[in-house]
Amino acid sequence: MGMNENIKYDCVIIGSGPAGLTAAIYQARADIKTIVIAGNQPGGQLTITPMVENYPGFPDGVGGFKLMMDTQTQVKKLGVEIKGGLVHQVHQVESSSSFEVELESGEVLQSKTVIVATGAGVKWLGLPKEQELIGHGISSCATCDGMFFRDKTVAVVGGGDTACEDAVFLAKFTKKVFMIVRREEFRASAAEQKKVLDNEKIEIWWSSEVKELNGEEKLESVKILNNKTEKETILPLDGMFVAVGYSPATKFLEGLVKLKEMGQIVVGKNEKLVTMASVEGIFAAGDCVNENHRQAILAAGEGCRAALETQKWLKER
Repeated sequence: MGMNENIKYDCVIIGSGPAGLTAAIYQARADIKTIVIAGNQPGGQLTITPMVENYPGFPDGVGGFKLMMDTQTQVKKLGVEIKGGLVHQVHQVESSSSFEVELESGEVLQSKTVIVATGAGVKWLGLPKEQELIGHGISSCATCDGMFFRDKTVAVVGGGDTACEDAVFLAKFTKKVFMIVRREEFRASAAEQKKVLDNEKIEIWWSSEVKELNGEEKLESVKILNNKTEKETILPLDGMFVAVGYSPATKFLEGLVKLKEMGQIVVGKNEKLVTMASVEGIFAAGDCVNENHRQAILAAGEGCRAALETQKWLKER
């Protein structure tokens, strides 16, 4: 025994979305001493999703915020502490084969295992003025900010499911929605594409990219380049919604575990423990791993698996 007795936790779960909270439920029920670090958006991205219609068991849909708050209550009832704050770094302690999870507050938690369930954040276009104009005409969340653009003209940038969902949602109460799509086709599912194509308020600009944002106090217009004809157009807009994808919240793991080029955590080197990262004892689940399907139920399922695999790994040691 010796060294290992002062390790406070069996498992630190980083992230409090569906992956992290499901992992916590399974750890608690297996009597694995666990703490959840909630991050800067407790409950994760679902908390800004007004209605989740594809989660089994809710025939009328369920509010994303409600779903996550109920799950959080479930975790707390099982006796797991959910702690606010962000993780600054994770260190491997070779001598006791454990980990130190250092929070941005300076606090350090010692744990035998770590489950990373940090999800992914919005990708921005990276244009000058973009960050200054967030909240002044530029947004990444149509459902959060759409209401401010009633009877106005807006654009959605992107061609995936989120972009299509945003465009259809915004078309309900804005005057006009332009979709700026970089390719000649959507990446979205057939069902989402059809809703866009059937909506006369939505005008699609294919092969087009936003090159410049204009406006001082608020967004006034954007410069759009057609990458086929090289024609540039100035499009006057009241609002622009960026829906070009997500980047995983994994920066704090750089240099510790293997990451893909876009930042997702590489898992599955061990065939028996498919959620384990490149470092023994670190597991990962949800949008910080997945490149394609950003779905709550997948994240929850992977959170369950990460917990079960952690338990197996701890038992074998």
